[in-house]
Amino acid sequence: MMDMNICNAIFSDSHFERIALGNMINKGGAAGKIYAVPSKPEMVAKIFHDKTKSQTNRLKLEAMIQNRPNIPTLHINGKKFVQIAWPEAVLEDDEGFCIGYLMPFINTDEAVSLDHLMQKAVRQKQHLTEKYKARVDAAFNVTAMVAALHQCGHYIVDLKPANVSVYKADTMPVAMFDCDGFSIKGENTRYPAEYVSEEYIYPEGVNENPEDMGEDQDNFALAVIIFRLLNNGIHPFAGTPLKKDGEMLDIQTRIEGYHYAYGLWPDTYQEPHPYSIHEYFDKKTLDMFERAFAKKQKRPTAKEWYEHLKYLSDILKPCKKNPDHGFFTNKGCGLCAVEERFKLKINAIKAQKDAPQKIRGFEVSSLTTEKAEALKKEKRREFIRLNKVALLFVFAHLIFWTGLPVWLYRFKSILTSKGYFVQMLAIALVMKSVFGILDWAQKKFPLLQNQALINMLKIYAFINSVVGFLIYNHIGTDFFKF
Repeated sequence: MMDMNICNAIFSDSHFERIALGNMINKGGAAGKIYAVPSKPEMVAKIFHDKTKSQTNRLKLEAMIQNRPNIPTLHINGKKFVQIAWPEAVLEDDEGFCIGYLMPFINTDEAVSLDHLMQKAVRQKQHLTEKYKARVDAAFNVTAMVAALHQCGHYIVDLKPANVSVYKADTMPVAMFDCDGFSIKGENTRYPAEYVSEEYIYPEGVNENPEDMGEDQDNFALAVIIFRLLNNGIHPFAGTPLKKDGEMLDIQTRIEGYHYAYGLWPDTYQEPHPYSIHEYFDKKTLDMFERAFAKKQKRPTAKEWYEHLKYLSDILKPCKKNPDHGFFTNKGCGLCAVEERFKLKINAIKAQKDAPQKIRGFEVSSLTTEKAEALKKEKRREFIRLNKVALLFVFAHLIFWTGLPVWLYRFKSILTSKGYFVQMLAIALVMKSVFGILDWAQKKFPLLQNQALINMLKIYAFINSVVGFLIYNHIGTDFFKF
């Protein structure tokens, strides 16, 4: 009977070994589970869920083994840091089906998701360094990895912080898993990627499938990651909508509309996040982000970012006020500026919270049940009084405009002598004043907050003005005959 824990490992030089699988150490991703390999503790085995893709998986893995990127294992202060879980050997069962592959073991206990490096609160919880230089280093290391993959013609496609890990070390080495999900360049064909994640999909790829995406998708997602690492975790397409009551667009929809608010020109949908430090970036950095996110621009390649981030590392200056901070230009420390802005906002909120809340001049905290009940009755009496005044106002308005044509009849000769134009101009000015009074009354009296009633009063005043104009000028049906 075949032992399901035994498989054959076929290496790049075509030799094979019998491999015994140990305990499952990770459920892995959508493609397969991760098992220990007791005979090779420096490696682990990824076993696919779906054996029906055996031939496709084998060809892709063989192409990966033959076209390996130059991403070496790092040795820092006597410790080893594996940067990428690239296939070392194809695994097959005794029936000849490709069931998975061997890859270097990456100690996940010493690394965290790159997401955790973005926000201060998460960094503190994960005991990660607060040094700004560490985020610059992490951006550089991610970029170096992407550039090495691109040099071999491979594309990650589903590139996002959650799919990259960062070691808890001074220079922030990074590690990448699930490489079998990349878009791989074979000798005569390409083995496409299967997944891509929203908020990192380039605008032109909205109608594309992952298998159609390539270097431009990686260049966009890489620029997003770099922007977030340099800018307090803020996504380049996140911001404050200009219209408070407008439609709230999700990040991917903002990407599709090129709503980049940190560029040379203001965006029509949103303004920058209030805690963004992009204004303190080096000019070339801003230019590269403009190319990455603005419409009809040629995005910087991973190699270009690699060279630029190397330059930024060289010019990064330590902040004298806070040694964890750093800055690139003579504009000063953007992190200090943002912290000061944040403190001012917190103090304003605290002051507002501490200020005594009052109702009609009384502090809320001092109101007893009896005082509250008395205040309620007083408000009710005030409401009734205002409505009575409003009723008198409505009656006076109706009586005034009903009798207006009669009351002004004694001034008929004076009014008509001015001509039609002056009369109509006078009516327009009177109507403007009347409408203004009605709008004021609508805000002051509860009864008049009914818009239909206000409109009726306006129309009634206008009709009576027109009737008076027609009567005084003897304008009847004969006037309109030719």
